[in-house]
Amino acid sequence: MEVLDDSGALAGCAQAGIVTQCGAGDEKPDDHWRDIVLMLVLPAFPGKLRTGATRTEFSAASRLFGLLPRGDSKVATPALMQNYGNRTLTLVRGEGNYVWDDAGRRYLDAVAGVAVCGLGHCHPAVTEALHDQARTLLHVSNLYNIPTQEQLAEKLVSLSGMDNVFFSNSGAEANEAAIKLARRLGNERGYAVPKIVVMEGAFHGRTLATLTATGNVKIQQGFAPLPEGFLRVPFDDVAAIEQLAAEHSDIVAILVEPVQGEGGINVPAADYLTRLRALCDRHDWLLMLDEIQTANGRSGKLFAYQHNDILPDVVTTAKGLGNGVPIGACLARGKAAQLFTAGSHGSTFGGNPLACRAGLAVLETLDSEWLIERAEKLGAELLGQLREKLAGCDAVKEIRGLGLLVGVELDRPCAELVELARAEGLLINVTAGNVVRLLPPLTLTDAECAQIATTVSALIQQFARCAA
Repeated sequence: MEVLDDSGALAGCAQAGIVTQCGAGDEKPDDHWRDIVLMLVLPAFPGKLRTGATRTEFSAASRLFGLLPRGDSKVATPALMQNYGNRTLTLVRGEGNYVWDDAGRRYLDAVAGVAVCGLGHCHPAVTEALHDQARTLLHVSNLYNIPTQEQLAEKLVSLSGMDNVFFSNSGAEANEAAIKLARRLGNERGYAVPKIVVMEGAFHGRTLATLTATGNVKIQQGFAPLPEGFLRVPFDDVAAIEQLAAEHSDIVAILVEPVQGEGGINVPAADYLTRLRALCDRHDWLLMLDEIQTANGRSGKLFAYQHNDILPDVVTTAKGLGNGVPIGACLARGKAAQLFTAGSHGSTFGGNPLACRAGLAVLETLDSEWLIERAEKLGAELLGQLREKLAGCDAVKEIRGLGLLVGVELDRPCAELVELARAEGLLINVTAGNVVRLLPPLTLTDAECAQIATTVSALIQQFARCAA
């Protein structure tokens, strides 16, 4: 992490509107600016603010004391497209629940590759499985039978209650497969434009169809015309879907996340999925669940719908299934399981030997190490500690979650917390502008869980005071 020298710190304070009593031409400022900044930062704990400091002052003071990088960032090479913007941290190694940057600093990872590395980094079971498979066979294409693909399909079908599975390379591709299943059903029913009900605040991917299904106008901008055939309603509002049913006779499916991840860790009413299941049964629609982020044990069940004792018609998963190896899966049952026929869908890399070997290792480890049950326990513990420590903090609107999918919603934008947490050796994420999203590995220890709760709570309280 780069720390500002005195002159740089002074300039940063001046830009932030902090008067320093130094002449414009001073090469080396006098000590007066230090006194001013120390009014903002208590000596007992750098980063602990006095009440009344502004957000701008907080950022300047934090950078001064090395709590934040100066903000300089760059793409490592111009050979990369600019879609991810500039990034300020380079990670080079991982082990267990920690990662290291290129300066050798260690971070507790409460992002886990955005809910991907549920077993932590470089888990021995996955590492050994990948080494063994890489020495045996990497890829042959779906022109041939693939033993690891068949084994993973059988295991997923057995654990999920579904009938069959199509393998892809990502969550977006798995959701594309689900959308194609719904379209196929609609075409069989003679609908000119089959409709799929989707939700405000949803995130289903960035391909054209999944982007259209996503409830975020900002990331849709610039990609018109988007595909037709989607009807949007508020999340957790069954009555709104009932109204659509009365207005549209060509609806074929509902596509919904059990918990909205990118949308801000939005957890619906406990009976939401149960009511959607009944609604789909009544209208002969497909209930299609996007479990890209919630599956593979993160919610405290292998699939989040298992909290409700229902079965969807289609469910998609990816992220944690490969623990970092790209893999996605679209599972179906009943009539949905018979919609794809030979040649109607496919993927060159989907279900290749390496990815499926990783998936098998993940599922076996989740079971042998009791990590799904642990996710449920740790998630409740993390929620409880956050609620206790942040009780009375007016800036906190809600603390919510399911398993190790936890969000703290503030009453203001809080992207700065990502860098402030990083300065404390913790990686977190902010989504939807004002929600701190915590997605730690399922291998988290009790002490690491407490560390996350303590660090995040302290930073939010300080941030809330300085932003008031």
